[in-house]
Amino acid sequence: MNLLVTGGAGFIGSNLIHHVIDRPEVDRLVNLDCLTYAGRLENLVAVAKHPKYSFEKVDLRDKTAVLDVVQRHGITHVMHLAAESHVDRSITGPGDFVHTNVVGTFNLLEACRATWQTTGVGHRFHHVSTDEVYGSLGPTGLFTETTPYAPNSPYSASKASSDMLVRAYHHTYGLETVITNCSNNYGPYQFPEKLIPVVIQSVLARKPVPVYGDGMNVRDWLYVRDHAEALWLVLTRGRTGETYNIGGHNEWANLPIVQLICDLIDEMGPQLGGNSRKLITFVKDRPGHDRRYAIDASKIAKDLGWLPAHKFEQGIRETVRWYIDNQAWVRSVLKR
Repeated sequence: MNLLVTGGAGFIGSNLIHHVIDRPEVDRLVNLDCLTYAGRLENLVAVAKHPKYSFEKVDLRDKTAVLDVVQRHGITHVMHLAAESHVDRSITGPGDFVHTNVVGTFNLLEACRATWQTTGVGHRFHHVSTDEVYGSLGPTGLFTETTPYAPNSPYSASKASSDMLVRAYHHTYGLETVITNCSNNYGPYQFPEKLIPVVIQSVLARKPVPVYGDGMNVRDWLYVRDHAEALWLVLTRGRTGETYNIGGHNEWANLPIVQLICDLIDEMGPQLGGNSRKLITFVKDRPGHDRRYAIDASKIAKDLGWLPAHKFEQGIRETVRWYIDNQAWVRSVLKR
């Protein structure tokens, strides 16, 4: 396959590229990224000179440039991860989310449709989405692949819209598509605006650790490298036209996660003075903050044999250690 990964310089995308580039099925891997604030080529230093790898600095909103990349590289498979993804940013600037997540996905679908239908090359379009499209759960229940969409933020609404476009291109044009909806990811290279790296950096700097509301919003947490393996299995073995939910089987409320990170940093960095929990500061909740997400990942387990390899306690320990050991990366990202 000639594989196109969009958003490959971002958090999940860079971890995915590291995970798949040496697979024998991959003849060429093209990373398309416009390098916004969250896209960092430093995440890909280890593969930058790999003979299979090439990088294209292209904005998905540029329809002509996207078509050129698909045609020039003879792309046969797409893993579409590029997206604006931070809910807080979608509240203050929703337009960027519509243009990138909806129009950008449309441009990529059109490029693949035009190229693949004229060349007859075997192909697959894998659209990577989020569990936030399903809305908010009560204290019980799980999101399944048939849960009705009920997005509650501009971010989740833009992702729900792009999911529907992908579905439509499969049913209308016969494009070979698969969709995955994943739970919250964590791990190395996550931009320090999301909960876990924000907490780590705040504790290391001995600054107040912000927690929204009462801190009891629940998420299902998935280690990013487990996600990468699931994405590869869906790309190569998933049934065309299907959706697969990917979850970590790790439901945690925000406050206990924050407390655990404080304790891990106290353990790993005793020179900081300990008692990091005293830094926890409750702040006003964000508008429309969904109370609970939880994924039923039984379909991907049954059909493709995937289960997460990391328990949360193991993955979060590795993640805290990575951030402590890679403060130069963090400083570079925050400076930009």
